[in-house]
Amino acid sequence: MGKEAIKVSSVDVDKLLKMLNAALSEEWLAYYQYWIGARLMEGPMRSEVEPELIVHANEELEHAELVAERIIQLGGTPVINPNDWTKLARCEYEEPADAYIEVILEQNLKGERCAIKRYQEIADFTAGKDHSTHKMAVQILNDELEHEDDIEAWMTDLDRMKDELKKLRL
Repeated sequence: MGKEAIKVSSVDVDKLLKMLNAALSEEWLAYYQYWIGARLMEGPMRSEVEPELIVHANEELEHAELVAERIIQLGGTPVINPNDWTKLARCEYEEPADAYIEVILEQNLKGERCAIKRYQEIADFTAGKDHSTHKMAVQILNDELEHEDDIEAWMTDLDRMKDELKKLRL
């Protein structure tokens, strides 16, 4: 952290670095979960949802870049061993053993909700204390909220599709 940044910051930098490295680990896991899930996914609406999941994956990668850059700016070292990702992450990686679209979306929804909590905590922790980290956390939080909304909308569409099919069978 720069000298002037240290003067104006009133945040526990060690605690913040731990929070950010956990978030960084979660972003890498989320990136891969979206990326691999999109490629393996099967079922209705796959052709519509798959490209959007790739967009989400790329946004998670962008989040990882922002968080890693901030860790370095704060004088820390981003987690350097992928084996540590699952140790540091609170948000779980769920392998897409069942490639059905609803299962993939439910896994991603859990991850987004966990990420929302993570970035809300970082935003709350840095509010009025570390404006740069706070701004980054809020920016990422907004992206995660949008991801959650997208997934919920797809799941609603799938439910409606199933309801319509049931009506046709009756």
